[in-house]
This record gives sequence, C-alpha cells and structure tokens, in this order.
Amino acid sequence: MSVQSAPATGIAPAGPTTKQPPATTALAGGATGADEPAATRGRTSIADVVVVKIAGVAAREIPGVHAMGGGLSRTIGAVRDRVPGGRSNVGRGVKVEVGERQTAIDLDLVVEYGVPIADLARDVRENVIDAVERITGLEVVEVNVTINDVHLPDDEDTAPETTSRVA
Repeated sequence: MSVQSAPATGIAPAGPTTKQPPATTALAGGATGADEPAATRGRTSIADVVVVKIAGVAAREIPGVHAMGGGLSRTIGAVRDRVPGGRSNVGRGVKVEVGERQTAIDLDLVVEYGVPIADLARDVRENVIDAVERITGLEVVEVNVTINDVHLPDDEDTAPETTSRVA
C-alpha cells in the first residue's frame, strides 16, 4: 500500500492512504478512558463558595482584622449571629471570580485602630493567596483589599441600649 500526498489544490486523493491513530484530546482537568491513569480520569470543579470560605477564614486569621464586610452586611451579620442556631458567615466581605485554573478575590475589611494598614493588607494578601492556592490548586491572580472602616478601642460591637421614655 502506498501513501499518496494531497495535490497542491488541497483536495484529498481518492486512492488508498495510511491511517493515523486518532489523537487524544485532553479535556479540561482530565481525560477519559480505561487506559488513562486513575488520577487523571474525570474533571474537578471548584464552586465559588469554596474559594469564598477559604479566603474569608484566611483573612480573619491575620491580627488586626476586626471584621469583614461593608456596614450593611456587618449589621445583618450581627443580627444573624444573635439568632439562636444562627451561624456566622465566614464569607461576609469576600467576593470571588473563579475560572478553570485561576481566581481573583476582593476583600472588604474593618481594621483595628493603630494597625499599619499597608502591612495588614500585605499580610492578608499573602495568607489568602497561600491558603487558596494550597487548598484548591487554583492560581490566585489578584487579591484586592478594601478597608471600609477602622474599629476604635471604645467602639461597641453591640447596639447601645436605649431606655424607654414612657412607662
């Protein structure tokens, strides 16, 4: 059997040709088939909420981070925390964008008074990137930190008690 080459016109010859084995196509995250190693069969997807929770916990680990989220989300969270059986939201103040191999993270923080903000932001960034990349395997392309407020030593986390003017 001889191999004929295609004429310069780009039209395939009508005669006999040799068959090439089919090329394997790698799917995003893995391949299929019984002849593939077990570790590469299938695909792994990571939901946004997974990255949100990891980033939220990692940011809160840094000394000087008092709370996370904007004013309204912190108020709603404080109410939810007081409800019996309610759980605190570790994702408060965290927004993420997750792709197949990369993620970007936005954090809203309230810092303790007196803590150098530039140093705190650097430490938060490093801890969040380390935790997300180590746990998920995603590449963190950016961590944007927004400081929404400063917690003063004499600020109360609870609402002030009001006395009734009427009996």
